[in-house]
Amino acid sequence: MTITYDRLWKLLKSVGLKKKDLAEMANIHPSTISRMGNRKGVSSMVIIKICVALNCDLSDIARIKRISTH
Repeated sequence: MTITYDRLWKLLKSVGLKKKDLAEMANIHPSTISRMGNRKGVSSMVIIKICVALNCDLSDIARIKRISTH
């Protein structure tokens, strides 16, 4: 399983924000946003900061992608 942040990128686009705007709003390092874009792990605190900054829930920005074993 892996986590995907496609919903976050769509949300940012719909409200006219860039990734650097999100980094500033959530007080997180831009490289953390890059890690998310590359589907690498980030701390739960990062996710919480993003949700607070965007006034949204976890399901609004992320989802678990199950990898087929077939």
